[in-house]
Amino acid sequence: MPTESLDIGMHNRFRGYLPVVVDVETGGFNAQTDALLEVAVSLLRMDETGLLHLDETLACHLQPFPGARLDPKALEFNGIDPDSPFRNALPEAEGLNWLFGPIRQAVKENGCKRAILVGHNAFFDLGFINAAVERCKIKRNPFHPFSTFDTVSLAGLAYGQTVLAKAALAAGLNWNSKSAHSAIYDAERTAELFCLIHNQWQELSPNRPWLGAE
Repeated sequence: MPTESLDIGMHNRFRGYLPVVVDVETGGFNAQTDALLEVAVSLLRMDETGLLHLDETLACHLQPFPGARLDPKALEFNGIDPDSPFRNALPEAEGLNWLFGPIRQAVKENGCKRAILVGHNAFFDLGFINAAVERCKIKRNPFHPFSTFDTVSLAGLAYGQTVLAKAALAAGLNWNSKSAHSAIYDAERTAELFCLIHNQWQELSPNRPWLGAE
């Protein structure tokens, strides 16, 4: 049966926060010392029945900040050549501001007060975003400073898998290992996974407790 049409809206569903999916590729594991090299942001939309869908993905390559550490093992893993002219990499501040503009607009359009980062091991992505924001002295970070939605926990609960590739396959999604570990690909698969888990729960919760239903 089709889900009843309700004016749910992002602002009601997530306590005024707009979920935005983020994936970063980096030069290591330390957000304070290692380079942030690539960021992808997947924006979501909610239909009239309250189901979530991937809307659009924005991404940019970033230049390593001055003095940034580049771990050869990390670069081998993600396949990024920081010196390649074909990356068309932007300085951190320019790239982040370019990405943050559409996020702020989506927050406004959805009647939300702030974005909340959705990621697979979300603390990692948020840590690098926050560190770059601090370095660049960006005053209007659209993301909540510490709260996240982590698809590791959600997929572990829903499918018994915590690795992104295995969780996606367990959920019935496609997975191309040759495309993995690029920020765009991983962000979009994470977005699909988050939407799927949310939508399955939505259909199992006809009373919509987040709307204050008795």
